[in-house]
Amino acid sequence: MNQEISKKIAGVLLEIQAIKLRPNDPFTWASGWKSPIYCDNRMSLSYPDARTKIKNALSNSIRENFPEVEAIAGVATAGIPQGALVAEALDLPFIYVRSKAKVHGMGNQIEGKVVKGQKVVVIEDLISTAGSSLKAIQSLRESEIDVLGMMAIFTYEFPVAEQNLKAAKVPVFTLSNYSTLIDVALERKIIDESNVNLLQEWRKSPETWGAS
Repeated sequence: MNQEISKKIAGVLLEIQAIKLRPNDPFTWASGWKSPIYCDNRMSLSYPDARTKIKNALSNSIRENFPEVEAIAGVATAGIPQGALVAEALDLPFIYVRSKAKVHGMGNQIEGKVVKGQKVVVIEDLISTAGSSLKAIQSLRESEIDVLGMMAIFTYEFPVAEQNLKAAKVPVFTLSNYSTLIDVALERKIIDESNVNLLQEWRKSPETWGAS
C-alpha cells in the first residue's frame, strides 16, 4: 500500500463523511456489533472530485499490480458502480456478481459476458469480514474465470478477513485502511489521543467490543 495514497484517500472519505467516527457514541451494525466507525463509500459517488480520485487510484493500482487483467468484476451491490467506473477508465469489459443467483429469467449470479479463462480483478468498496467478497470470488472461480486478485477502497483490517483471504489465495490491495484512518483523523483533530486505544481495541475484537 502506498502510504501517501492511503492518507489521501482516508482524508477524502472523512471529508465527504463516507466514514464517520464515534468512539464514545458507537453505531450498531445489522449484526448487532457495536462499532465506533461507520463506512459508506457509496457516498463518494455523489462527489465528482472524490469519485475521480478513487477511480484513478484504483485504476493505477490495478495497472501496477495486475497488468495482465482482462476484465473487471464488481461485487454487489456497492462494488458495482466503483467497478464500472474502473472498467471504463481501463477500457476493459465489466461484469458483476450477485449475492445469489436470480430466481427468475436466466437465473444468473454473474451478470455480463462470462468468458472462461478470462483474467479478472474483483472490485469491492469495503472489506469487513470478507464474507461477501469470498462468495463472489467462489462464484467466479466456479464459472472458470481466473481471479487474479481483489482491489478495495478501504479495509477495517480485521484479522479474520486477512486470514480468510489468504486461505482462499486471493491477493488483495486496498487504497486505505483503518490504521491510516486513525492517524489522519488524529492529525485533523476529528478524534483526540484519548480515543486512539479505544479505536484500536475495536479492530482486534469487533464482535465483543462495547458489549458491556
